[in-house]
Amino acid sequence: MRDIVSCFSENAVSVSHPSCSSYANTACVNPSLAPSVQNSVTCVYKITLSTTQKQILITVTWCKNQNSSQGLSINFGDDPSTPPPFRLNTNSRLFRKKKGSKTMESDNSNIEVFWDLSNAKYNTGPEPVDGFYVLVMVDSEIGLILGDMAEEALTKKFKTHTCVAKVSLISRREHCSGNTVYSTKAQFCDTGIVHDILIKCSGENDGLRSPVLSVCIDKKTVIRVKRLQWNFRGNQIIFVDNLLVDLMWDVHDWFFSPASGYAVFMFRTRSGMDSRLWLEEKLVQKDQDSVEFSLLIYACKNP
Repeated sequence: MRDIVSCFSENAVSVSHPSCSSYANTACVNPSLAPSVQNSVTCVYKITLSTTQKQILITVTWCKNQNSSQGLSINFGDDPSTPPPFRLNTNSRLFRKKKGSKTMESDNSNIEVFWDLSNAKYNTGPEPVDGFYVLVMVDSEIGLILGDMAEEALTKKFKTHTCVAKVSLISRREHCSGNTVYSTKAQFCDTGIVHDILIKCSGENDGLRSPVLSVCIDKKTVIRVKRLQWNFRGNQIIFVDNLLVDLMWDVHDWFFSPASGYAVFMFRTRSGMDSRLWLEEKLVQKDQDSVEFSLLIYACKNP
């Protein structure tokens, strides 16, 4: 008897090989049309301390407003309503100190944050691309390492025998605005590669009678939804890096609340034994041993 993963993968769209795609392997977007701009990016990391096996969630948010000011906030725990104990913003005096450290306490853990954004370089989004580091220490263990300058900072600040906690990225959430082209990158598992993801909604300007939604991974079209105004919600299973990934879209508000509405796209990994849709489950599983990853994109057609 075949396993469930094999059965699922037969009906899923695979991106591991060009011949596996169910759609034409053509360009997803007109090169002259620039992708929308990210306004904020939020990443949730699960940290497991090596000495006590204690687990803690660290939420890192990078943001950028219309005045092009950059912001960074870090929160701890699974309560999103709690004000972040660490916050930097270019509009405040605190951000003038683009390099420093801060000590705090959360969930009975001693936490230290070290950062250096003085030489950080940015593209169009809120996340720096190089020239920076952000380090988070939890109970004297290295909990989170971000930035291309992190290794150099670790060598200078800490001893070689400092314990390093296990880190897993469990979710990434992006807020975008502009046109209906959205481009990002995602790594669906710790051992997988980074994939290029592009989402496009084509309309009458592209010579089509009705809107069509296309989602591409590594320049391969994995879904193509025609008559989008009637198929504004749906889901499709795709197969990436030997993982089953639920791809969901909800563009209802694009058509019925165009003034302020936004679309939601979600990619979520799941095991082959799990036949439930992502909608039936919570983002953070109670089972601490299972690490799943989800990518959410909130796409607004207006700035």
